[in-house]
Amino acid sequence: MFARINFTTPIIAVLTLSLLLTACQTAQKFVESGDYDGAIAYCINKLRGKKNKKTELVRGLELAFIKAQARDLNTANALAASGRPENWERINSIHRQILARQNKIAPLLPLVSKEGYRANFEFVNISQLEAESRGKAAEYLYSRAEDLLLRADNGDRQAARDAYQLLRDLESRYYKQYKNKDQLLQDALNLGTTHIQFEIENRSNKYLPRDFNDRILALNAADLNSQWRAFHFAPNSSMPVDYRVVFNIWQVDISPERVSERRYVDEKDIQDGWEYVLDERGNVKKDTAGNDIKKPRMICIRAEVLEIFQSKAARLTGTIEIYDAAQNNRIESRELGTEILFENYASTFQGDRRALSTDSRNRIGNSPQPFPQDERMLMQAADRLKPEIRDELRRSRGIL
Repeated sequence: MFARINFTTPIIAVLTLSLLLTACQTAQKFVESGDYDGAIAYCINKLRGKKNKKTELVRGLELAFIKAQARDLNTANALAASGRPENWERINSIHRQILARQNKIAPLLPLVSKEGYRANFEFVNISQLEAESRGKAAEYLYSRAEDLLLRADNGDRQAARDAYQLLRDLESRYYKQYKNKDQLLQDALNLGTTHIQFEIENRSNKYLPRDFNDRILALNAADLNSQWRAFHFAPNSSMPVDYRVVFNIWQVDISPERVSERRYVDEKDIQDGWEYVLDERGNVKKDTAGNDIKKPRMICIRAEVLEIFQSKAARLTGTIEIYDAAQNNRIESRELGTEILFENYASTFQGDRRALSTDSRNRIGNSPQPFPQDERMLMQAADRLKPEIRDELRRSRGIL
């Protein structure tokens, strides 16, 4: 337990100093609202580097410091007196706050105003108190982590994850090295990690390329793994898993290779020179200036198009199913599917090229192409399914 401070004498000083704060309105507002550290920061900012220091700011800083110290030490004393181990984190935070406050004021000492008023700051030897509360706070977190890991040994993964976070807090806030913290961290990570086995089942009664499964299983585990999830794509019967994810392929359809021909005509009216405008007597009309009146001569041009259209499709559908490995219960199922289309237009024409539509012009000159093999289209389907499978695994709420 740390030493108690007698604040009877400082309280009398506080009552006296309160009357002197009227000249420092901003600091007074901080103090009246209970924001003593705000008042301290304000006064320090106004006093730092100034040769002629205003008395009201010096007194204001002194008053805010006394109030802040009294509040924090009384709170820390009360928390320690309660005898509750969980209070040591709060107590240590208060001790660090006191230390930081004293370190802010120390560079200003001795603090004397231009009128000769010397402020009195009673610093507490906080280092010993902070070391004591830090040790007890660390011990509390360590003990809680040990208790949680006992629950984790019985299958409570969330308890392991909570223990891991407590040990990380201990490491970042109190001691980088503490007892066998590193070993407990590794134990928490192992016990808190969910292991997921991914499998593929072809239930379509259709042939799939030999490398089809390998292409799907080439999902990048690094893109799916997280702190508490580990995906496995290679069979490993010796490793216990928590979930099985099965991609069931139910349907594989490949259409026949289709070739169709279509003949059509593109027509367009275009201008082909000029012609004179005649009146009812067959004479050329004149405008008001006496010039002959002309108009565009329009003609219709044509192009006959022969279009060859090739098409072939491969469709693959299935489901992603997630099972609790311990009970073999299906807890989630989603449908997945994709279609690979091969389409090619090849066209020739006879007639006036200017009559061709934009679509026709884009296809002129294309030649028929070899149809893709079934295996190649199915491998393309595998490549297209991989990101969909990855997204489904990432979004799954069934995997805890």
